[in-house]
Amino acid sequence: MKTTLQTANSAPNPSVYDVIIAGAGPVGLFLACELGLAGCSVLVLEKAESPLSPLKQLPFGVRGLNALSVEALHRRGLLPELELHKRLKNPHQNAGQGARRQVGHFAGIPFHEGDIDQSQWPYRLPSSPETSLMSELAELETVLTRRAEALGASIRRGLAITDFQQNADAVTVQTDGESFTGKWLVGCDGGRSVVRKLGGFEFAGTEPEFTGYTTQVDIADTEKLRPGRNVTAAGMYLQSQPGYVIMQDFDGGAFHTSGQPLTREHVQAVLRRISGTDVTITALHLATTWTDRARQATAYRQGRVLLAGDAAHIHSPLGGQGLNLGLGDAMNLGWKLAATIHGQAPAGLLDSYFTERHPIGAQVLNWSRAQVALMSPSPQGRALHAIVRDLMETRDGATYFAGRVWGIGTHYPLGGPHPLAGHSAPNFALEDGGTLGDFLHDGKGLLLDFTGNPALAALASEFDHLKYVSGRAKEELGLSAVLIRPDGFVAWAADAAPADSNGLRQAAARWFAGNHAPASSPVLGSFA
Repeated sequence: MKTTLQTANSAPNPSVYDVIIAGAGPVGLFLACELGLAGCSVLVLEKAESPLSPLKQLPFGVRGLNALSVEALHRRGLLPELELHKRLKNPHQNAGQGARRQVGHFAGIPFHEGDIDQSQWPYRLPSSPETSLMSELAELETVLTRRAEALGASIRRGLAITDFQQNADAVTVQTDGESFTGKWLVGCDGGRSVVRKLGGFEFAGTEPEFTGYTTQVDIADTEKLRPGRNVTAAGMYLQSQPGYVIMQDFDGGAFHTSGQPLTREHVQAVLRRISGTDVTITALHLATTWTDRARQATAYRQGRVLLAGDAAHIHSPLGGQGLNLGLGDAMNLGWKLAATIHGQAPAGLLDSYFTERHPIGAQVLNWSRAQVALMSPSPQGRALHAIVRDLMETRDGATYFAGRVWGIGTHYPLGGPHPLAGHSAPNFALEDGGTLGDFLHDGKGLLLDFTGNPALAALASEFDHLKYVSGRAKEELGLSAVLIRPDGFVAWAADAAPADSNGLRQAAARWFAGNHAPASSPVLGSFA
């Protein structure tokens, strides 16, 4: 039974949630955490009866969290709850590499720790969390579920959305036998998103080049396969551990779309052809197929319906970029949608979700397409692969690819004269204790003042959900003050004590509602 809900701006209403989220994967759960942190009532609907999927429990359920995802979890106090990365071996580490520790790859081409010039990233401080961590989907979902429920979110499993209707005030969602009403609906229901299809969102992009296989098998002669990721003249195979094999077969996605059953004989034939061996599979336990189809919604919002994660964009899972992209969507959207719900959103705040995240998604899709081109067994693909491998062996090349894979260079064009504006904020460590990440646990914005300027404290008090923190930092990078949004991105920064606070005031007003003036109402746009 649904309990009575109390939102920030309404009387108790047992029939209306602030937000209904379709999908209880990492993106939907993280969004539920963000909304719950801001005091919103949230219902998560998940079609699967159980969160325990066999594929999520296996080694190929492991994903790499990039720097932005690690920072996001750190900024919400969730990072200490992840344990797997402390004991998990890098699945792409090839034997015999000695001291050259592989820390990532692009199209199967490794880059190594010792080749990366971190001095090119001046805003990565010693107090910053790791640039990448290995995690497991099952573990991540468990941690996020626990946090979402602690913040009041209701998670209902075994309820697939079959239809919805929206008007100027709410969205009514139908499932098999039940209906629910929310002020907003967010589709986080994956690449085959029902919300996206029912909402009439255009999903534009490119068709696949290959069929990917993820399998758990028994192999009679595993020594015939090389460990790690191997790009061959016929495709790619990855053996992270004996018995767990991933393959890419450049058939234009034909087998994935054929509907043919995945048999032991078929998987063995594909593995033999790609590996160039006569390896024998004696049993097939689990298998699934996927492709590199790359598509993106041309809009992330229709009226009161929004998309995030794979519902908004799909691409090859090479490099695990999809999970990181989706977590970034949730971190960007959560505080903006919450401010809109509470009537505390400056004009255009919710629209900035699309203008900021759509270009990032487009970049990731092109990054994925480039990897597919490099892994093609065609003569052109082999030639391009050799050139990029040479570039990645250089210090600048390794640094560039590491920065892209880890998301360190991610930037929103927020304007302003300072080069730090629009970038993820450095994890400043204050001399009297605490880091930037600690100050963001409550999901509020932050004005960090290194000079103890009373005028800045007074200015911060004029805005809702903007905290003022003053203190000397161990490394201030020549900065006097930094305005940081709830998602941890820099909205404004100053190198010297600002004599004129107009720039800061304008930046604060762009992202935070003044606490002495009525907030604007959201513009709802089309109900297509």
